[in-house]
Amino acid sequence: MKTQFFPGYTIGPSAYDNIVKICSMYGKKAAVIGGEQALKAATNKIKKAVEGTSFVITGFFPYGGEASIENIERLKAITEVQEADIIFAVGGGKAIDAAKVLAQRTNRVYFTFPTIASTCAACTSLGILYHPDGSLREYSFLPEIPTHIFIDSEIIANAPSKYFWAGIGDSMAKYFESSISSRGDELSHTQGMGVNIAAMCNEPFVKYGVKALKDCENNQVTHELEEITLGIIISTGFVSNLVNIDLNTGLAHAVYNGFTVIPQIEKYGHLHGEVVSYGILILLIVDKQQEEFRRIFKFNKDMGFPTKLADLHCTIGAVDKMIEKSLKGIDVRHYPYKVTPSMIKEAVEFLESYNEAFDGNLSA
Repeated sequence: MKTQFFPGYTIGPSAYDNIVKICSMYGKKAAVIGGEQALKAATNKIKKAVEGTSFVITGFFPYGGEASIENIERLKAITEVQEADIIFAVGGGKAIDAAKVLAQRTNRVYFTFPTIASTCAACTSLGILYHPDGSLREYSFLPEIPTHIFIDSEIIANAPSKYFWAGIGDSMAKYFESSISSRGDELSHTQGMGVNIAAMCNEPFVKYGVKALKDCENNQVTHELEEITLGIIISTGFVSNLVNIDLNTGLAHAVYNGFTVIPQIEKYGHLHGEVVSYGILILLIVDKQQEEFRRIFKFNKDMGFPTKLADLHCTIGAVDKMIEKSLKGIDVRHYPYKVTPSMIKEAVEFLESYNEAFDGNLSA
């Protein structure tokens, strides 16, 4: 027997106005757990939403800066957290993951309140846990998804735009990776639905992405900003909930993982989604999608995403090390063909040459 649950969601500047109506069906007391900056952005709006009602907020609690077992255990020991029927998970990926895992381990319903649009963490049942030093500990696959997602687009528009920018780069990989990784498979209804939803991570991003980023930089709530926010949080999250791990990743993320061994990536603060956007170009070259490559290359240029090694503070001399690391993980184990080091190397070299020709035409 298979049961598939979907989270509900509300988006808009007044999204929190629905808190009592929706959440009171599951309990009367909520503990709010989140990042420090996220709580600063969301606290007053949450308080206002429950003001004058019988719904009680037991307290607002910073998650501790790392989605670690140690922080989760610390939060579990707080009396006001123990008194709550419901957990509100507020913030970005790590804050939400910590609160999600806490809710699951204490058998409580949880609701998510993303304050940045950078990942689909607010929509999925996956919680990524780390050691206190920031190193990866485990992937925690939770039995329950968020019951409802409250997306305040005013808070999103006022968050640092670099996370929105990187979220676009990361989310666009969902379509290209799932469509290639599933190629030739006989998909179940659930898997097929997920792969088809992934198409919402392609054209809408190209259509609205540049305008949405500018709106985020100007702290403006617009149709374009909300469309891209839904793409980052909801479209990618639904795909992640519906397809298995092999269809949830691919060469773009393999390339990202490869770059993690290059010191310049961390030194210069290159973001996950930023590097993934470069990986999408490598994916398209390797897959011989020439027309789509040209289209996404132009989009990357318009967005300010990296299109060449220099944009990532890297040189061709570091590529072999990147490639070796990229092929050690699981990202391309389910590809419809074997991805070899030479295929990636040739794609990188082609992309370098393509940039030179592109830049030359602009200056001509």
